[in-house]
Amino acid sequence: MLYVVATPIGNLEDITLRALAVLRSADLVAAEDTRKTAQLLSRHGITKSLVSYHDHNESRRTPELMQRLQRGASIALVSNAGTPGISDPGYRLVSAAAEAGLRIVPVPGASAAAAALSASGLPTDAFVFVGFLSKKAGKRLTQIKALASEVRTVILYESPQRIVALVAELRQALGDRRAVLARELTKIHEEFIRGRLSGILETLQDRPEVKGECTLLLSGAEPRETPAWDEAREDIRRALELASGGLSELARELAHKHGLPRKAVYAEAMRIKAERIKTDG
Repeated sequence: MLYVVATPIGNLEDITLRALAVLRSADLVAAEDTRKTAQLLSRHGITKSLVSYHDHNESRRTPELMQRLQRGASIALVSNAGTPGISDPGYRLVSAAAEAGLRIVPVPGASAAAAALSASGLPTDAFVFVGFLSKKAGKRLTQIKALASEVRTVILYESPQRIVALVAELRQALGDRRAVLARELTKIHEEFIRGRLSGILETLQDRPEVKGECTLLLSGAEPRETPAWDEAREDIRRALELASGGLSELARELAHKHGLPRKAVYAEAMRIKAERIKTDG
């Protein structure tokens, strides 16, 4: 059985009772950095066999771990912080275990993306997690441009060494969007910088250096009106001139005809009607 165990992203107390129970019972812990995981286990009085599993040995280590799983061992997969596989090592092992039909058990916990989003003040009903953009300038710019029309809140990860450059690139490519920079989440110096990209950039540039892993959230692009709205407005005006039916029925019919939200069409009909009354009056 493969357990995918989330670990604290900063504050060592942010670990679930279930995660501790799994780490105690597992035959082996596969860790991104065995030294850091050893510190976490020691904090909670757990002694366990550890094996390294990181970006540079995933391909080689995955077959070894798969053999142990297929022989009946239980393995707890952990990264340095947060959930394995989410901008962290883990994908190859989980994918191989799934393809082999082995049981994979998620043990959820702390997440920098979820923590930052929950306290950001930006829309949370729909969002897209991007993680780290490419370090290569050309590819990174292509990735940024692809986000230009994204209407959902965008969540990015970046290192403190590159965050200033990233904010500058985003502002230039996407405009001065509303944004939130979350830094040192769950730690003593936790900080949220809210405002426009220009304001966040100015704040960071005034500092001698930026410390701590960064989570950057961008407000989505303003949705553009479709040609259907122009046609719907003309239909509304014609219907009002003919005084044919009530606004509620009119909104329902036009929403269906043009593929638009009924409430939005009704609100637009009310606005046009009020405008006509004001003009005629």
